[in-house]
Amino acid sequence: MIRRATDDDVAAIVRLAAQLGGAVDGDGMAARLKRVMAMANHAVFVAESDDVPCGFAAAEHRLVLPFGEWVELTALVVDAGARRQHHGSQLVAAVEAWAGRRGVPALRVRSSLSRETAHAFYPALGYDLLKTQHVYAKSLG
Repeated sequence: MIRRATDDDVAAIVRLAAQLGGAVDGDGMAARLKRVMAMANHAVFVAESDDVPCGFAAAEHRLVLPFGEWVELTALVVDAGARRQHHGSQLVAAVEAWAGRRGVPALRVRSSLSRETAHAFYPALGYDLLKTQHVYAKSLG
């Protein structure tokens, strides 16, 4: 089952996000989830198996001045024990349907070069590779 996230999903999202690798700010997750759920240009979906969250997807409707408009899949993770059971493709389908309801013409997703299984997953769902890129960050505080 796929549904919209609620405040009650914070612990599950923290647990699942940790499987993405890298540092996850679990302490700030509750506040971020509340803010994201209140923004009309964001959506968070949860996959459940036996009434237990086993995956989530987050998306943002973006309007980028030089390039146009799309929905970006900003996070997608399915619990390691629940993979290959179509939860990931169902979460992507939920994001695609949300984008369609918003009248958005395209969906994009970024995937780390180290995620080899994702590099087969997205093309199998009809996604084309657009580019590879470096990502830079600077702390302002």
